Amino acid sequence: MLAITIAVTITVASAIYWYVNRHKPVKHILSEARYFLDMQGAGAGGLIDDWISVRWNRIELPDAKNKIAVITGGARGIGTEVVRGLLKSNVTVVMGVRNPDSVKSLSQSMENGDKIHAYKLDLQSLKSVKSFAENILDKFPEIDMLVNNAGIMFGDYKLTEDGFETQLAVNHLSHFYLTHLLLPALKKGGKVDTARVVNVSSCGHYPGKIYFDDINMKEHYDTTAAYAQSKLAQIMTARYLNRLLEQNNYPIKCYSVHPGIVDTDLFEKSNFSKFPWLKKLLFKTPEKGAVSVLYACFNNDILKKGGLYISNCKAGFSNRFSRNEKHQENLFKLSCELVGIDAEKFGI
Repeated sequence: MLAITIAVTITVASAIYWYVNRHKPVKHILSEARYFLDMQGAGAGGLIDDWISVRWNRIELPDAKNKIAVITGGARGIGTEVVRGLLKSNVTVVMGVRNPDSVKSLSQSMENGDKIHAYKLDLQSLKSVKSFAENILDKFPEIDMLVNNAGIMFGDYKLTEDGFETQLAVNHLSHFYLTHLLLPALKKGGKVDTARVVNVSSCGHYPGKIYFDDINMKEHYDTTAAYAQSKLAQIMTARYLNRLLEQNNYPIKCYSVHPGIVDTDLFEKSNFSKFPWLKKLLFKTPEKGAVSVLYACFNNDILKKGGLYISNCKAGFSNRFSRNEKHQENLFKLSCELVGIDAEKFGI
């Protein structure tokens, strides 16, 4: 009976989807349907992993009073709890946010809140990214951690002022550029204890691939595919850059992290926004979502596992595309070209 119900539901949903989108070419309809179904599968798998991995999802915060961490975002959601954890560890935290004034009340509510420094950062602008990096380097020539945390999910097609699809720009390209700009400070910070770059990615990468011939998806835009591409790019960048750094014996490790399926406003443009009670019932809290990110920042066992994709404080499952080293190299070169960096001189 259950199988029949599921089959009928899928058939009806497919029929409705086709009717609403009947003006589109069939190949686009099929592609969107595949991404939609695959994304639901990735989300379901993420939920199951969160439920069965509760005992692994924990971190003992160290005393790291001499360390400096840079984090993008942090004024809400998972980022706020990552900041809270960093401060509890006595880390000096440099936040990049769209409205630095909004951080004042946040700092007053947190333990060691006086160790927060906030600068303006708009990830939809490479100019803003460069200005943010310059502000950091002027005051903090040595940093120990870079947490590329801020992100967006779904939404209509839109290009940034630099001509990039918005999800690609915010989730990947701006963080890629920021990592390049801050690499000299990370090298200095890593001389005593290994510095770390942490990309906050998602299990939502799983259906994705990189559209090398149409990276901005101008031919056909599917917001789900664009999100998957941007999150996939973060995982691939962490792996490829970590390999480059190791080849050059630089004291920096790179990681990517799936924080879990977390109840944040990241889902405001998803169907879950209509069912807030369901999110509270099934999803992690932001505090629990921050744990794996803090694990990537502090755990010493993973120092021998640079490039690791982490979920619930253990090795996660990433898709086959992300593990292809040729794809990683091609993405790195394309990303350098898009943000105006010489691939041979990526801070290496």
